[in-house]
Amino acid sequence: MLPDLPWPSMTHREATAELVLAGWTPCGVGDWATGLRSPDGLWVARVCPFDPAYAAFLELCRRRPGNPYLPRVAFDTPLDGGGTLAVLEFLPPLESARAEEVARQWREGAGDPALADVRQAAAAVDAEFRARVPWWDGIDLNTGNLRQALDGRVAVIDVFCMDGASVYAQVLEDAGVVRDKLPNSRHILDIPYIARESTPEEIRALHAAWYRTP
Repeated sequence: MLPDLPWPSMTHREATAELVLAGWTPCGVGDWATGLRSPDGLWVARVCPFDPAYAAFLELCRRRPGNPYLPRVAFDTPLDGGGTLAVLEFLPPLESARAEEVARQWREGAGDPALADVRQAAAAVDAEFRARVPWWDGIDLNTGNLRQALDGRVAVIDVFCMDGASVYAQVLEDAGVVRDKLPNSRHILDIPYIARESTPEEIRALHAAWYRTP
């Protein structure tokens, strides 16, 4: 599936380049990560430079293997500097009305036993990460987090989130606080959201704050 390479020693840039060279095609950009689809179309690699919340989602998948509402995870590894590479089954968008219905069931504690099982496990993971991860924001399931697997089942993705606005506000105020509390944050300024949404002035301010000599 993936080339046999020393992925943990690579940055997110190097990992992305190696995937492209191996025939994987960029297919999506979120707030925190970039997706690349495998040559056979069955898998998607999620490459992120910085996303402490994604570890919680991978933990949820590990705790409930085989649950139909969770994607199959074929591979995951940390990357140098705090990034992550994960390979999941390809999940196309879910039809909006169905996504809204499943999101409603999640919010109201309804749905079938498998959905209830994921919701219960997610609550436990949320509590554990909230206790130890600074700027934790909790569970955020919306219609964009609901996808449809190639076999037709509904799957949830990326259901945990950080308070990103507060993290980056703290970078501007005192980046040393972020480095101390989130030591694996060397590439914190490389998330797609910053590149997509920030003005040149905002990007310059973040870089000046992050690389300022104490």
